[in-house]
Amino acid sequence: QVQLVESGGGLVQAGGSLRLSCVASGRVLSIENMGWYRQAPGKQRELVAMITSGGSSNYADAVKGRFTISRDNAKRTVYLQMNSLKPEDTADYYCNADIRSSYLLLRNYWGQGTPVTVSS
Repeated sequence: QVQLVESGGGLVQAGGSLRLSCVASGRVLSIENMGWYRQAPGKQRELVAMITSGGSSNYADAVKGRFTISRDNAKRTVYLQMNSLKPEDTADYYCNADIRSSYLLLRNYWGQGTPVTVSS
C-alpha cells in the first residue's frame, strides 16, 4: 500500500510564506513525476507545480516567481516553497505522484490535502 502524506499548511498573512511537504510511504520502488495541485472552494482542482524525476519543473502562471517546487528522492519527499502569498492562493493543496511499486506497476496517487489560508 502506498500513501502520500502532506504537511505544512496553515494560516498566514498576505505576503508571508509557507513550505509544504509531502512524503511517500509504503511499497515504493521509484517515483516519477511529483506535483502539487490546489482546489479552492467552488472551483476545480488545478495544477500548481510539477517536477520530474530528473528535476525539471513547471508552474502555473499564477504562481511563477513566487512558488518553488523541489524534491528529495532519497527521502521520497516533494516540497512546495510558497512565498509572497496572496489571498487568492487560499485553497486545499494536494500532493500527487506517479509511483512505481514494482517493475510492472506504475500508478498515480493523491494525498489527503492540506489547507492553506491567506488572510488579507
